[in-house]
Amino acid sequence: MPTGFARLWTAQTVSSLGDGVSHAALPLLALTLTRDPMALAVVTAAGTLPWLLFGVLGGALVDRWDRRRTMWVMDAARAVLLAIPAAAAALDVLSIALLAAVAFLLGLGGLFFDTAATAYLPALLGRDPALLERANSRLRGAQTAMSGFAGPPAGSALLALGRAVPLLADAVSFTLSALLVRSLPALPRPVPEIRESLLRQARAGASYVFRDRLLLGLALRPAVGNIAFLAVETVLALFAHERLGIDTYGFGLLLTAEATGGLLGAGIASRLGRRLGTGTALTCTAAVEGLAILGLAAAPNPYVAGLALAVCGAAMGATMVLGPSLRQAIVPAHLMGRVASTSRMLAMCAAPLGAFLGGWLATTYDIRTPLYAAAGLLLAMTAVTASMTSNRRVEAALRAAAPAGGPDHPASREPARENAPDAL
Repeated sequence: MPTGFARLWTAQTVSSLGDGVSHAALPLLALTLTRDPMALAVVTAAGTLPWLLFGVLGGALVDRWDRRRTMWVMDAARAVLLAIPAAAAALDVLSIALLAAVAFLLGLGGLFFDTAATAYLPALLGRDPALLERANSRLRGAQTAMSGFAGPPAGSALLALGRAVPLLADAVSFTLSALLVRSLPALPRPVPEIRESLLRQARAGASYVFRDRLLLGLALRPAVGNIAFLAVETVLALFAHERLGIDTYGFGLLLTAEATGGLLGAGIASRLGRRLGTGTALTCTAAVEGLAILGLAAAPNPYVAGLALAVCGAAMGATMVLGPSLRQAIVPAHLMGRVASTSRMLAMCAAPLGAFLGGWLATTYDIRTPLYAAAGLLLAMTAVTASMTSNRRVEAALRAAAPAGGPDHPASREPARENAPDAL
């Protein structure tokens, strides 16, 4: 791995720790201001709105900008932004409206940072598929460990010291990340396209995803998966309490089991891809997710439920390494930001549908019904996308993405992809 990756990995690890702190602290801060469920929901939803409103346009902007500069500027801006609610908390003038605005702007900064990082990584690693899998495995593992394990309890503990403390801690994490990213090597920009309007460039990026069956299959998995997983998440606490007899502490352990599985899955993703082939591995992990949720729905006790969630987390962790790594290896650099943001936007738009579906099914039928529906949805998605992400199609795309002139040579762009045996 090039030395620059260690700095990028460290920056994202530090930033993920800060994210975990703020993800726990912001809802708890809101809870100190109001007990109105709708007001609390506004703060939570505000962080996802940027992806729904600006996802594709943000990707088009990232494809125009220098990716390294975009990353460190977004981190620096988020550090400054967090100083505002920290000062408001210290002065006792914090409000729900301010928290919602901060959550929205943090989400907007995250949109640009995440898209730029996704586009920067393949250029840093020379678009080598094996290196990309190793890199994404480490990045995903660090993100899970920091934002899933260390960050939330740290955020709760820091909040006990003062309402401004967790916000300042997150600001420090963004500052450190910005300094590390600023020290990364400057990489050549992709070959510039003919200057077009931002809207046309955004539309071209989205069209590139929908016209390519492999990329569409890779985008459908997290989109359909989010519908299923949010349907489960919406009722999971109630299911654990009513059906499994789990208290608040036990529910935390249940979520820890899922996160532990996620770490394991991220760690074995590359080995799984080498042994089965990336396409077959993605199909297998999708099927395992569906079967694990089915096992959770039928779990007779907390131990079986914890095992089912751990297995599901492992499959999700492997999927979230293999899918993005493949996308980074086959998409031309000048389109990487738009393709990544389009895929992420589809997944983010699907999440509210899943939450609504889970609540409606539980209210209309039974608390287990959302889990059975989610399992059926995941297994159906596996069957539909299996041929779209087959080993044969993956191998054809990798061959087309790496001709003699290189993936971003002017003669090796879309025509090479279009002539691939399974491109469409």
